[in-house]
Amino acid sequence: MATDIRVLRGRELLKHSEALHAVYVGAFCAPPWNEDQEKAVEFVGRLVSDVERPGFTAALAFAGADVMGFTTAWTTVAPFPTDRCYPQAAAGLGAERTVAWLCGAREIDELAVRPAAHGTGLAGELLDAVTEDAPEGRAWLLTSVRSPRAVAFYRRQGWAQATHTSPEGRDIVVFLGPRHPARSLADLPL
Repeated sequence: MATDIRVLRGRELLKHSEALHAVYVGAFCAPPWNEDQEKAVEFVGRLVSDVERPGFTAALAFAGADVMGFTTAWTTVAPFPTDRCYPQAAAGLGAERTVAWLCGAREIDELAVRPAAHGTGLAGELLDAVTEDAPEGRAWLLTSVRSPRAVAFYRRQGWAQATHTSPEGRDIVVFLGPRHPARSLADLPL
């Protein structure tokens, strides 16, 4: 399957909302994530404000006119946010490392590909597209250990797990990108 990866900035992503919803449903409304349709609708609704975040970047993979996958990212602000899953990241890293390693870095929010594209390398290409210009190579993301497949994927892509799950962490762990200068400082092996 020949795909064309396009990097989009800001509001131009919103014209693809319907396709992004469909990809999200295919990726996350099945095991191991088991999200419901409401979460997919919330994701699309969140995009309206997410595209306004500092450093917002998205990459979409097209096969002809069809969107086969996407990733969204932005610059993590300081002070470190306290909504969504941010407290779990901070609990795992500690306050000093959270600020030093994550604030000002490219934060990967979502990465999803249609099931038909699994195993094709498309997810890795999308991840590379939104991190290639990360400031000083500093990129990070959260994922859940509920999906050993996701954890293994990020490791194959050269990402380093920087935290264990914390009691309040709901199985969430932080990964640092392959060029993140702090990856060698993470307490490894995990």
